[in-house]
Amino acid sequence: MKVLVTGGAGRVGSRVIASLLARGDQVVNLDLRENAQAGVTNVVGAFDDADAVGRAMDGVDSVLHLGALMSWVAADTPKMFAANVTGTHLLLLAARERGARKFVFASSGEVYPETRPAYMPLDESHPTRPTSPYGLTKLLGEEMVQFFARAYGMATVILRFSHTQDASELLDPASFFSGPRFYLRPRIRQQESFGNTAVVEALRPFDDGTEKHLISRGQDGAFFRMPITDTRDIAAGVIAALDSPRAIGQVMNLGTEEAIRIDDAIAILQRHTKLPAVEVTLPIPAVNYQTSRARAIEILGIRPQWTFERMVADAVAVGGK
Repeated sequence: MKVLVTGGAGRVGSRVIASLLARGDQVVNLDLRENAQAGVTNVVGAFDDADAVGRAMDGVDSVLHLGALMSWVAADTPKMFAANVTGTHLLLLAARERGARKFVFASSGEVYPETRPAYMPLDESHPTRPTSPYGLTKLLGEEMVQFFARAYGMATVILRFSHTQDASELLDPASFFSGPRFYLRPRIRQQESFGNTAVVEALRPFDDGTEKHLISRGQDGAFFRMPITDTRDIAAGVIAALDSPRAIGQVMNLGTEEAIRIDDAIAILQRHTKLPAVEVTLPIPAVNYQTSRARAIEILGIRPQWTFERMVADAVAVGGK
C-alpha cells in the first residue's frame, strides 16, 4: 500500500511513518521538512501548495492528513487558515481526483470548548464550539472531510487528538508544548509572544531568574486539568484507523482518558527535576476537562498504554536523569 502522510517530519507523523515502513508500506511525506527515515519519498512543500499536493498524491492509495499549522499568535491566523483549511481542501480534492481509497484526518480536541464544557467526559456528541482560531480551522477541516464523504462517497475517518507530547518533552523547559505548560519562565515568554499582558503581569512577580514549575489555576480557582497523551498512543491509533473498515465514517476522540490535574502532574515531575513550584491564579478560564475514548476503544480495539507517570519515568530512563 502506498500511503501519503502529511506532517511526516513531526512528532506523530514520524512515528506513524516508522510503523508503516516496518510493515512494508510505501510512504510519501508531504511537509516543509524532510523525514530522514530510509525509504521515505519526501515532497517538501506547504499543504496549500497545489503543485506540491499533486506531486505528493501521485499513485497514493490512502492519505493520513496529520500535518497542521498550530499557533495561538494572532498574527499567524491567516497562515493557519491557509495551511489548515485551504490545505485540507486541496488534499481532499487531489485524493478524490486520484481515487485514494481512504482519507484519515487529524482533528483536535480544540474543536470542543475546553474551558467550559457542557458536560464531562467530552464524547463525540458534545457540541463543537472551539474557543481558539486553531480549533476553528480544525472544525472547518472536519466539515470539509464530512462533505467529501457525503457528496462523493469518500471513505473518511476523523480523529480528534487530545493534547499530545513526546515523553522526552516533559522534562524539557525549552519544549514548545511542555515548557509553557509546566514551567514558569517559558510560560511568561509564551504569553509575552501572544500579547497576553494580564497573564504576564500575574506571572512576573514569581520570576526570580531561576527555573520553577508552574501550577496554574484559572480565574475561578479551578486547577488546569487535561488529558496528556503520548505520541506512541496517538500513532498507534492512527495506524488502527487506517486499517479498520469499521472506522470509516467515524469521528473519534483519540488519546488517553486520564485527565491529570496540573498540581498532580507537577508533583510527578518534581520527583525527578527537584525544582520548586509556584502556584498562580491566572486571569483566564482554566482548561479543565476530560474526554471519553470509549468509541475509539470499541471500534479500533486498542487502549492507550502510556499514563503521564509512565511517560515521565520513560523520559527519565532515556535521558538518564
